[in-house]
Parts: sequence; C-alpha cells; structure tokens
Amino acid sequence: MENMQDKARSAVNNAAHAADNATHKVADAIEHAKEALPNVTPTPPGLKAQSSVHDLKSRLEWGEPALTILDARDRDSFNASHITGAMSMPMDELVSWAQSSLEPSRDIYVYGGNEQETAQAAQTLRGAGFFNVAELKGGLEAWKAIDGATDGAEDSQRPPGPEGYNVISALANHTQKQEIDFQ
Repeated sequence: MENMQDKARSAVNNAAHAADNATHKVADAIEHAKEALPNVTPTPPGLKAQSSVHDLKSRLEWGEPALTILDARDRDSFNASHITGAMSMPMDELVSWAQSSLEPSRDIYVYGGNEQETAQAAQTLRGAGFFNVAELKGGLEAWKAIDGATDGAEDSQRPPGPEGYNVISALANHTQKQEIDFQ
C-alpha cells in the first residue's frame, strides 16, 4: 500500500513540476513576443489630464479595474442618471471621501454637470494630492452619445436600443462612432 502511495505522490509531484515548467515557458514566450512585436500587441490608452469618453470606454472594455469614476454632480442628478460604475461624490464631499478611500496613485476619471464643474472637481482632487486625475470631456452626455452604459432612475425606464443585447453590433457601433469622432 505504501508503495502505491509513494508512486501516486511521485506522479503528482511530476505533474506539478511539468505544469510549472509549462507555465514558465508560456510566460517567457509571451514576454518574447511582446519584445519582438511591441507595436502589434494592442494596449488600452493611458490616463490623460483631459480624456475623451472613448479613452475611458476603451479602458473599461479592456477590463482594467485600476480606475475609479467619480460623478461630482449633486445626488439628485446622480440618482437620475450616471455612468455605470461611477460613484457619487458631490463637490462638498469630494476631497474628504477621496482622501479616506482612495490611494493617491489611483487613476481617477471625474465628471460634473458641465466642463467648468468637471475642471473644478479635477483641480480640487489634484490639489488634495491626487495626481492621476482625468477630466472626462463632455461628461455624461458625451458618454451617452457613444452608447456608454448608464444607470439611474431615468435610464431604467428607457428600453435598450435595437443593439442593446447584441455585443458584436454594439462594439461595431462603438468603433464606428469612435472613428467619426477622431476625424
């Protein structure tokens, strides 16, 4: 019986060793491919002081969790409609909440009711020691114009558009709108 257990342990150890070797080989191959073809591997856009809604949407589509979206409008406006995943942080709470909840190095996208309010919120955050702050140009209206996901009382009463449940068509529509905006 002990001989069978020893053989089983040995087989498990050999399998684990083989899996580790394979994992390292794959990681090395990926790293080599990135070095050999640096411009072929797509990457999401980085944070800019003034970012377009396309920049944010691209990062979200890449699945980048290392960002925070802050809505600096009043709570009633936020409750009516906001970017999905955004947190309500009216101007009077913005700094105290951010300092108690976010790392200073966190990427933050902020928008307000208009461009002036957005710029003021971004400047307030930067003054409080947050240097990775992007003003979301066009705010919620620009986000809606590119069919970005929204939540809120107003949004829950509006049925999805004809492409609302078709991911492939929605991505094609986003790409088309992005190309038009950049022309």
